[in-house]
Amino acid sequence: MSATGFKAWVHGRVQGVGFRYSTQAEARTLGVLGYARNLDDGSVEVVAWGEAEQVDALLAWLKAGGPHTARVEQVLVEPHQPAEPPRDFRIS
Repeated sequence: MSATGFKAWVHGRVQGVGFRYSTQAEARTLGVLGYARNLDDGSVEVVAWGEAEQVDALLAWLKAGGPHTARVEQVLVEPHQPAEPPRDFRIS
């Protein structure tokens, strides 16, 4: 298994539009672990961990705009190695 991960900050109209729930559903479909959470500045932080191909697919989905109810303006990404691999994909 070649696991990889990222931490992303998604900016735009991404709170109050089901973005975190849609991200969770997409991540679970892809078999990606991690979380999505709202930040005080109106963005959403996404941490993803799993097989490189699936993690890349989730990142591509985020950059493509996520759910149709959202309006993604910018996605900032950095590599991320969690201290402990997550057990599922959760929202908070």
